[in-house]
Amino acid sequence: MTSTKPYSIAKRTVWEAYQLVRANRGAAGVDDETIAMFEQNLSGNLYKLWNRMSSGSYFPPPVKQVEIPKATGGTRKLGVPTVSDRIAQAVAKLMIEPVLDPLFHPDSYGYRPGKSAKQAIAVTRKRCWQYDWVVEFDIKAAFDQIDHDLLLKAVRKHIKVDWLLLYIERWLTAPFETADGTRLPRARGTPQGGVIAPTTT
Repeated sequence: MTSTKPYSIAKRTVWEAYQLVRANRGAAGVDDETIAMFEQNLSGNLYKLWNRMSSGSYFPPPVKQVEIPKATGGTRKLGVPTVSDRIAQAVAKLMIEPVLDPLFHPDSYGYRPGKSAKQAIAVTRKRCWQYDWVVEFDIKAAFDQIDHDLLLKAVRKHIKVDWLLLYIERWLTAPFETADGTRLPRARGTPQGGVIAPTTT
């Protein structure tokens, strides 16, 4: 069947994305809608999401900003998208991950399918008997300071699908919403907590 939508997104992919989000659970976003609430009209909600994404009219809602305490003191800001937005992000992830993942170095373990921190520790344990030196570095507030233009330039080098580029840019600039309802615009950085951004949730 020929679709009249400007962007070709399979309904099956939206369904698979929903299954991933459901398995990962997660909290409600700014709309306070839980996964259980979303599922009360599952087919309607998934169709609405597919329709908007396929037509180019999907705009992500604000990301709920949640501050969690760090073990070393201070807080870390997490961004919690709505359930629907997490599904939309998972649709994009299903499309871009097979293209981008093979580009990473074999020793890259963070946020990759089939890779884990335990595997990284196992490799480190093995190599500590081979080398008597180690290099460690940390980029302060790395996720908060990512340059959107540079990030999008890197994405465009490898991803050529128009709708993916459109929505990735919209996700990058979706505002934070704090507990008191204040909306904070974002010109740089990417929130930890979404499906397509590094996350611990």
